[in-house]
Amino acid sequence: MKPFEQLITFLPSTDLQRTSDFYLNGLELPLVRDQGDCKIFRVSPAGFIGFCSRIEVPSPTRSIILTFVTNEVDEWFAKLVNAGALVDKPPTYNPKYAIYQAFVLDPNGYRIEIQRFDEPLPNQSI
Repeated sequence: MKPFEQLITFLPSTDLQRTSDFYLNGLELPLVRDQGDCKIFRVSPAGFIGFCSRIEVPSPTRSIILTFVTNEVDEWFAKLVNAGALVDKPPTYNPKYAIYQAFVLDPNGYRIEIQRFDEPLPNQSI
């Protein structure tokens, strides 16, 4: 069997417009599919995140963590805070996992982790 070609993670949103603005403008993710009540954003060449308008979201939302890996943790953290994201944890080094990380909350209360690995994950093509 071939490996999977893409990954899409879907999450519910009680305010799809505010969520879309955050992911488009704050995280600068391109919108690749607008299905009206669902919007899909590209995170990486084969990774996507989708949000669908729903009355309820999981509780607690903070138990869901969306991790974005980059070498520019401080820069992205500052950009997101300037865009209105709530600070959950400022950039710090985590020796247990050998990562540098920061956390903010998106408009739904989901935790956004901006992270850099000391030893990057393998980047393999399908």
